[in-house]
Amino acid sequence: MKVSFILVEPAVPENVGAAARAMKTMGFADMRLVNPCDHLSEPARWLAHASNDILENALVFPDFEEAVKDLDFIIGTSAKQRGVKEDYYSTRDLVKIIQTKGKSVKHLGIVFGREDSGLRNEELRRCDMVSTVPLQTTYPSLNLAQAIMLYAYELSQIHQSAEIEEKPEVNENGFRALKDKSSKLLLELDFKEESAIYPRILERLNLLGESDIHLLHSICNKYFEKMSKT
Repeated sequence: MKVSFILVEPAVPENVGAAARAMKTMGFADMRLVNPCDHLSEPARWLAHASNDILENALVFPDFEEAVKDLDFIIGTSAKQRGVKEDYYSTRDLVKIIQTKGKSVKHLGIVFGREDSGLRNEELRRCDMVSTVPLQTTYPSLNLAQAIMLYAYELSQIHQSAEIEEKPEVNENGFRALKDKSSKLLLELDFKEESAIYPRILERLNLLGESDIHLLHSICNKYFEKMSKT
């Protein structure tokens, strides 16, 4: 499974450099930056230490949607729970949840927000799942690089290779495809996007294991096949 670390509008070059160092220490290499500060400046390089290759190879995107549109599963991070989603998951639970996905998730993204305000509500809604670090006290909070180190440490258990396939195959039976089919099915059954049940059903899909994902694919495919004949 490929894992991308996505930093949204980081404002401090030193934080980006320290984040690159944390990633490399845990065996990760794919960094994505959304509208960042100068991540190749001397302060960033100094904090990156022996991880300048991650800074130099980081992909830069103009906005959040462009940075995540090719991902199979997106995990947002938040310092505190907000009413954007019903369920928030501890860093300690992530690996177990991800491992149940099997091959239905080939490209995972973990998203970190701005140093001063974190991820916006609309960005958290775009994520499939939201995670938070369990802390003994709410203040002082973790800084960006510290948070990335904690997530990288937890996710290193599922990290297999940092190599990037030149032409990754489309995962037609994967989680992202199921979520798109489920959304279409709910809309055809007159569950409105603004209703309470529509986002809740899509959110609960995040806990499905690989076998259940394939099972629901079969149900959705059967439904659409039948509807195409009517």
